[in-house]
Amino acid sequence: MVNKKQNYIHMKFFDFILESMKIVFLRGSKAYYLWIGALALLVIWGAFGYSNQLQDGLMVTNMRDPVSWAFYIGNFTFLVGVAAAAVMLVIPAYIYDWKPIKEIVIFGEILAICAVIMCIGFIMVDIGNPLRFWHMLPIVGTMNFPSSILVWDSFALTIYFIINFIVATYLLYCLFTNKKYNKKFVLSLVLFSIPAAISIHTITAFLFNALPARPVWNSALLAPRFLASAFCSGPAILLVLFQILRKITKFEITNEAIWKIAELMVYAMFIYMFFTLAELFKEYYSGTQHLIYWEYLYSGIGKNNALVTYGWSSIVMGFVAFLLFLIPKTRKNFVTLNIGAVLIYSSVYIEKGITLIIPGFTPDVLGQIYVYAPSATEIRTAVMIFSLGALLFTFMVKIAIAIIFEGYRSNKVVQLDHALT
Repeated sequence: MVNKKQNYIHMKFFDFILESMKIVFLRGSKAYYLWIGALALLVIWGAFGYSNQLQDGLMVTNMRDPVSWAFYIGNFTFLVGVAAAAVMLVIPAYIYDWKPIKEIVIFGEILAICAVIMCIGFIMVDIGNPLRFWHMLPIVGTMNFPSSILVWDSFALTIYFIINFIVATYLLYCLFTNKKYNKKFVLSLVLFSIPAAISIHTITAFLFNALPARPVWNSALLAPRFLASAFCSGPAILLVLFQILRKITKFEITNEAIWKIAELMVYAMFIYMFFTLAELFKEYYSGTQHLIYWEYLYSGIGKNNALVTYGWSSIVMGFVAFLLFLIPKTRKNFVTLNIGAVLIYSSVYIEKGITLIIPGFTPDVLGQIYVYAPSATEIRTAVMIFSLGALLFTFMVKIAIAIIFEGYRSNKVVQLDHALT
């Protein structure tokens, strides 16, 4: 009887996987197939660019000894924040039991899963030879545990990924088989995901803090700034996504849920801006030799002003987005809401991808300035990883919508329900 029941469970789970594959590849409109086709072409285009790096090494990038962390690590840092942003849905949904957000929290978990996978992708392309990644694996690799902060970061990311993957898969499986989920099991994992989300971006900030020779990162405010910016960029993606989904699918979400997410983003944006201004005041008022890194970013050093436009555009876009979200009239107008979401996403992406990394290395320890800009290979490789992440996100969202909102349930499952006697 036990073996029969185990086989029954295995058959149902196998059917869940099989039907999920059918939802992804056999059910969809022309627009859906055009979308995944476009993403697949971008993946292929980016992969050919990455093949140049595999063949010739990191010399085909514009990274050099003076600037050894650049576009790849910037994207990694940004995506860690996107992954951590799922907590912005978890807290109101499960801590305050707010039903309108509880119904959509699974999409935050899916976004976290895809973001962590993209994080790993950027780490793998940044280390040059992807075979070196085995050193990040326990037992088989040389992890330098516990002294390596990168190892702690990989642990935190892995745990966070596992939590979100288990919760999302378990909930969808229960809905697929029309069974009630174990509330204590799900709630315990979801609550544990809150400190896990905070830890992944905190430890990422510690990666920068742990380099005392880079004074621009040697600030106690860096970790809370990372967290505040994360709670802006991730929800910005979800705000736009929810509006798209409820127009092209049966997915329903109330305006109140969208506006509540936007309201929570206001608090995060205020903290983010406050910490940034506090950091700038400390540097400019004290006027120490460390000010040169900020001068390179916001005013340039001599003729070297390549980052000035990026530095100021990030600040201006973030400030305008804050005003649009702060005022209730513009926050509850979907045109201005979407403009603000795009602006804050762009602001954080520029800050993490460019204005955080490059000034930390410029000028170098010898006072020399190496002007860095990502090469075509770096851009194409980044396109490959983002397109892969977008493909995975599209597939997972399609499965979730089909099971949750369209009531998709295989006939085989109905038959299996009567098979155990």
